[in-house]
Parts: sequence; C-alpha cells; structure tokens
Amino acid sequence: MKLISWNVNGIRACVGKNFMEDFNKLDADFFCLQETKMQEGQLELELPGYHQYWNYAQKKGYSGTAIFAKEEPLSVSYGIGIQEHDTEGRVITLEYDNFYLVTVYTPNSQNELKRLDYRMEWENAFREYLNELKSRKGVIVCGDMNVAHQEIDLKNPKTNRRNAGFTDEEREKMTELLETGFVDSFRYFYPNQENIYSWWSYRFKAREKNAGWRIDYFLVSENLASEMKDAKIHTDISGSDHCPVELDIFE
Repeated sequence: MKLISWNVNGIRACVGKNFMEDFNKLDADFFCLQETKMQEGQLELELPGYHQYWNYAQKKGYSGTAIFAKEEPLSVSYGIGIQEHDTEGRVITLEYDNFYLVTVYTPNSQNELKRLDYRMEWENAFREYLNELKSRKGVIVCGDMNVAHQEIDLKNPKTNRRNAGFTDEEREKMTELLETGFVDSFRYFYPNQENIYSWWSYRFKAREKNAGWRIDYFLVSENLASEMKDAKIHTDISGSDHCPVELDIFE
C-alpha cells in the first residue's frame, strides 16, 4: 500500500505545474495534501477511482487539507474536536479496519515566533488527539509538521537555531510525540541519511543549492512499524516549494 503526502502550497497553482501528471505517476492508494489554500467550489479535480475529502479553512486562501483515497473509509472526521483549533482546516482523519490515517498541516510559528505560544497549545492538543486514536487501533499520521526534528534534518542548523521550525520548543514537542509511541518512518529506514529534504525556501536559490529542511513526515504508531516496507522523499517533483513524501506499508 502506497501513501503520499504533499504540501502543495496552493492546489490551484500546483495544478498549473503538472499536478495531475505527478499524481498519476505516483499512483498512490492514499494521496494527502496540505496547504490547499482554497474554498469549496473553487476547483473540481477529476480523480476517477478516488474518494475525495476536503477540509477548508474559514479564512479564504489559507491553510486547508485534503485526502484522496481509493478505498472508502469506515468514517471520516475533520479537525480534532476542539473549536479553537478547528477553524483552519488543518486535520482530516479516515478510519479503516486496522488503522486510522490522519493528515495534518501543523501551524507555523511565524516570523519572530509570534505564534509559538499557540503552536505549543496546538502540539499538546494534537498529541492527545493522536494518542486517543492510538488507544483504539494503529495510526498513520502524515503531513507538513513544520519542524526539522534533528540537526541532520536541515542544511543550516546553527544559523536557524531560533527560527520558526527549528526552535528548541518545537523540536521538543516532536520528541514528546515520538516518545508516546510513534516512529518517524524515514529515519526508521535511513537513520543517518544527510542532505535529503522536503522543503526549500523560494528565496536565495535554496532548492538549486539544496539548502532545505525535512519538515514533511509519515509517523506510524509503534504497533504498525513492523508493517512498513519503505519511506521515500520525491525531491525530483517540483510543483511546490515542498516535494511529496511517501510511505509504503502493509502488503
């Protein structure tokens, strides 16, 4: 079973940059999007064979997530059930017989860390949400989690130490989540792999120089870890400032 996660940085813009060609080439069983930046009715995607689930932010042109699934789920939920966290379209959960699939677009702490306090509240609430799901069955969670967890996960760790996405606080929250019983799929297979990233700034020719960050993840609850087959980062796909990441799991 192949799962893809991709922050498309505006699905309407991405459609103009070969999205459908990339979508068809990847041929995933589940295709999860973050930062769709659209409202209902602004785009109709023809995806034969897929069920489509969209969560839109109340604010136009902002945030938003989607999952396209070949198999219809037992249930679908949007958000995490807490009003203050559920206005930005950041979470979708699909339930299947033996696992939950969650896609997330984690809030960015922003310039001068002006949203860091909110980010900490979000992290605690989202971790509790995932662990409540995990108490029932296995969990696969994917998306733009807006943190480079370790120094190996970004090109310039020293100069980014107090920048959004690489603060001690954000990194510690990722550590806390993993310690509750989740596995970072890419590091599971490639613990020492350097210089492979999933996001590059549009500035300073960052992608050309591969001055990137690995901030897009597939995390898997520990009880599913033995089912994982491989994890990949598709750095050759360029329709966004992020590239798709992949998890292969189950038979």
